[in-house]
Amino acid sequence: MSNIETRVGERIPALAGFYDALRAPSETLLRVICGAALMVHGFPKIMDPFRMTGMVENLGFYPGAFWSPLLAATEFLGGLLLVIGLFTRPAALAATVVLLVTVYFHWVVQAEGFSGAEKSILWAAITFFFFIHGANKHSVDHKLGRQF
Repeated sequence: MSNIETRVGERIPALAGFYDALRAPSETLLRVICGAALMVHGFPKIMDPFRMTGMVENLGFYPGAFWSPLLAATEFLGGLLLVIGLFTRPAALAATVVLLVTVYFHWVVQAEGFSGAEKSILWAAITFFFFIHGANKHSVDHKLGRQF
């Protein structure tokens, strides 16, 4: 338990059960929303996996014919894995890497600075959380009894 959680529980002991009861469902909700957002963002790419070939090559990822479908799969299929909580850590790691590239793209390549990269930074932080923590009891990983 973090210091913040301990301090709140100490100051408002009556709320400790409330927070404990909502910890797993709120984490699951965050994981599902994150995965669903990745799926929505990746859907056009998965429908045309070579659509982003030029963009990934402009970022220095050659050959684009390899990286573009990988980007599509990472966003759409990785999002699906996050939604159901299967292979959560590898899916979250792949998504984090993609999102950090988008931070670079918006901040540096597009010269938009923080305001352009802000959403990617937030999403990268969320996916990084699931890379570190994995899925919880509301996941396929948990049902299988395995997490990477």
